[in-house]
Amino acid sequence: QVQLVESGGGLVQAGGSLRLSCEPSGSILSMYHMDWYRQAPGNQRELVAVITSTGATNYADSVKDRFTISIDNAKNTMYLQMNSLKPEDTAVYYCYALSKRGYNYWGQGTQVTVSS
Repeated sequence: QVQLVESGGGLVQAGGSLRLSCEPSGSILSMYHMDWYRQAPGNQRELVAVITSTGATNYADSVKDRFTISIDNAKNTMYLQMNSLKPEDTAVYYCYALSKRGYNYWGQGTQVTVSS
């Protein structure tokens, strides 16, 4: 059973930056794609960003040009660099992975709070 360990959440002022990390307990090279989701109180979980094993990326319109998803294979870690943060980015952020064998994995979530 692969576990996804997230880190990097916290409290930041509007306009600030944070970087989230997600490290799988297994090899990141075994993943077909890895994503970041977020869920704000009272809202459904929404897809924020996707990165595939080939390095292709995709973003929600609300974070495009502010967030960057990336993978460092040497560190076996996926990142979400979040710049120009807004109060509406406040949410619990979850790491998700789909393995090449078709298994789904979720992280435990990390809180991001942006104050105005």
